[in-house]
Amino acid sequence: MVFTWRYEKADGTLVTPPGEQEEFSSQGDAESWIGEAWKQLLEDGADQAALLDDGREIYTMSLHAE
Repeated sequence: MVFTWRYEKADGTLVTPPGEQEEFSSQGDAESWIGEAWKQLLEDGADQAALLDDGREIYTMSLHAE
């Protein structure tokens, strides 16, 4: 299994932040990483992130503080 994140604007438009796509061997590692990176992703123009497991969407979450 390879876990990755897909970044989107609020309307679903894809956002490609600078740098390479991060890949993770576990869901927990991916979730820990986004917990540290979400502020930079917001600055890069993303409003939400979808967690993918080998390309299959697991869930989408907002990057904005509620």
